Amino acid sequence: MTAAVRGRTALVTGGGGGLGAAMAAGLAAAGARVIVTGRDRARLDAVAAGLPAPGRAAACDVSDPASVAALLAELADETVSILVNNAGVPGPVKPLVDVEPEEWDDVFDVNVRGVYLMCRAFLPGMLERGTGDVINVASVSGKRPLVARTPYCASKMAVIGLTTTLAAEVGPRGVNVNSLSPGPVAGPRMERNFRLEAERTGATPADAERAFVSRSALGRMVTEDEVAAALVAMLSMPGLCAADIDLSAGMVAR
Repeated sequence: MTAAVRGRTALVTGGGGGLGAAMAAGLAAAGARVIVTGRDRARLDAVAAGLPAPGRAAACDVSDPASVAALLAELADETVSILVNNAGVPGPVKPLVDVEPEEWDDVFDVNVRGVYLMCRAFLPGMLERGTGDVINVASVSGKRPLVARTPYCASKMAVIGLTTTLAAEVGPRGVNVNSLSPGPVAGPRMERNFRLEAERTGATPADAERAFVSRSALGRMVTEDEVAAALVAMLSMPGLCAADIDLSAGMVAR
């Protein structure tokens, strides 16, 4: 277990599977009490039941103020000192001129508005106690070109900007705010992206994957477990604030 995490309560959004579930497991293994939240209660219950230490599930739509307020009320008996804003949607894979306003709004509602609403709800308790950590999951795609993914890239750049500004606001009051920017994470979401990219370009999904990972120094994607380990490591660095940490297998901006 990690001393900086042991005994603390962590709230992980988008915790019903994939990267959120992996980060929840990593935090629990490090000694945290973990609460997972998301839209699918059945999936959340399964994740919470499978954590290395007893966890809790609570349903919430992070893009909906009323749902976030209900979550805050439901967790009134918890002392959340770690907030991991992981909930996100990939959005469309198409040129900007073909993106419908509704598609754009769907991405920003979850990826950016959700971070704002969760911080707005759970920061006051941290500020009152004079301690806490917020880690927002951004992406290297917020800092490098990714053709046909403008809504997603723009939303993740917004998350990085929100992080640095919020850190300046609340850092003096004892709350550290940072962002973690994974590169492509192996799993169903990237498989979906490679399939859509193949449809757009006429290539095969395997070709789309090879072209994408060729941009990384290690020539591969990162794993969910690697991202979870990076999250725990960030929480073990008390001087880390207003930082954006790349975990991308060497994916560089170009």
